[in-house]
Amino acid sequence: MATIKIKRAYESIASSDGFRILVDRLWPRGIKKEDAHVGVWLKDIAPSTELRKWFNHEPEKWEAFRKKYLAELQDSPATAELIEQVKKHKTVTLVYSAKDEQHNQAVVVKEFLEKKEA
Repeated sequence: MATIKIKRAYESIASSDGFRILVDRLWPRGIKKEDAHVGVWLKDIAPSTELRKWFNHEPEKWEAFRKKYLAELQDSPATAELIEQVKKHKTVTLVYSAKDEQHNQAVVVKEFLEKKEA
């Protein structure tokens, strides 16, 4: 079972990050691709544009967003690739760009993966 971490794209890269997977649909502003040190960018694992815009990073919508996004992950063809990447590495860091560290898609993806492995 891989160790799964989450980290903002704007935080310093560390060797303890292991394999880094960007889970945003949009590339993080102001970061060059070569500076991100992302092993793979799985834009299709990110919430649908419709769900992302509806959520708008409003904490009061968090629980509803979480449930809707978990349902999207369950039905997403990109989920198989994500699980495959996680299986290949001892440590995986899910990289995201949202400012809110408690209410973002990487938190939900981590929860989803941990339930899958349990």
